[in-house]
Amino acid sequence: MGKKKVEIKRIENKSTRQITFSKRRNGLMKKARELSILCDAKVALLIFSSTGKLYELCNGDSLAEVVQQYWDHLGASGTDTKSQELCFEIADIWSGSASSQMIKRHFGVSELEHLSVSDLMELEKLTHAALSRIRSAKMRLMMESVVNLKKKIEALEKTNDVNNVVTRSIDCDQTDGVTHNLFPGL
Repeated sequence: MGKKKVEIKRIENKSTRQITFSKRRNGLMKKARELSILCDAKVALLIFSSTGKLYELCNGDSLAEVVQQYWDHLGASGTDTKSQELCFEIADIWSGSASSQMIKRHFGVSELEHLSVSDLMELEKLTHAALSRIRSAKMRLMMESVVNLKKKIEALEKTNDVNNVVTRSIDCDQTDGVTHNLFPGL
């Protein structure tokens, strides 16, 4: 007898939903670990629960290295709009309404005044971590812009050098032509 086919829809019972989340999360993490080992693949997995709790898995390399490789790949693909989307998403997350929603979802209250000292310390850690990620993303985008501008400068300098060589060559040809016209026997 095989497994019963499960209809994919939101589970209404909170307890059952939490149990299913836990089992499927563990299964997904196990599969990701197996994939990284069997295929020597770089795997990074981030899962946020409905309460906002983070679960992460990263093989061998640090998560930051895998994410940096992802961004490098996006940069090589010429996907500059992804960077802009990231900036807009970060700005949206840290706008007043989004941060208060995060506080409400994570701590169950909508105002900071209702939080305990330990909750405020945890929120401070989360905020520092988020700020660090934002600064890192900003620095990466700025460095990408610098690299792109340097490439453009190099391309323009090469074009300018080629134009100067061609101009000198034309000037020399015109001078040689005048000389030959002055001395037709040469």
